[in-house]
Amino acid sequence: MASLLRPRSPLLGHPLRLLLSTVKYFAVLHLVWEYGYSLGPAQGPSMLPTVEVSDEWLITSKRHRYGRGVGVGDLVVYKIPIFPNMDGMKRVLGMPGDYVLVGSPESGGDDMIQVPQGHCWLVGDNLPTSRDSRTFGPVPLALVYGKVIATMRAPGPGFEFKWITNPLRSYSSTSES
Repeated sequence: MASLLRPRSPLLGHPLRLLLSTVKYFAVLHLVWEYGYSLGPAQGPSMLPTVEVSDEWLITSKRHRYGRGVGVGDLVVYKIPIFPNMDGMKRVLGMPGDYVLVGSPESGGDDMIQVPQGHCWLVGDNLPTSRDSRTFGPVPLALVYGKVIATMRAPGPGFEFKWITNPLRSYSSTSES
């Protein structure tokens, strides 16, 4: 009983609890940001009309790091191979073993390449403005650090939330129709 009546040490009081709570908060925030989800602005016209250039934010799932669970047609966020300090967002058009067209369909060329193991082929939706695998070749899956699962416009009168779905159908579903 005497120990309950003794005054607490100032280190074990409010300041220490505040510090521990702050450390826990930032640890959880770090885990969510690194391994869960992240939010970042959309930049550039290469993904028009899927993603608008201004006022649109991307919600990225980090569960799909290194290309895990990513398929043809998905939007991914990756480190640009020729600019390692920059991030990009493109659509996956080829996974390891797939054959893809090297140039643009309107260029008239029919050169194909097989995507090597451990790589993917990324292309922007707005072909004339996109710097993508047609420029720098297959992208290592190790540079893919997330899959875009949704977009949202900045909060305000025009707030809008949109889930990103894969618009491409598999060959088996198109051949049956």
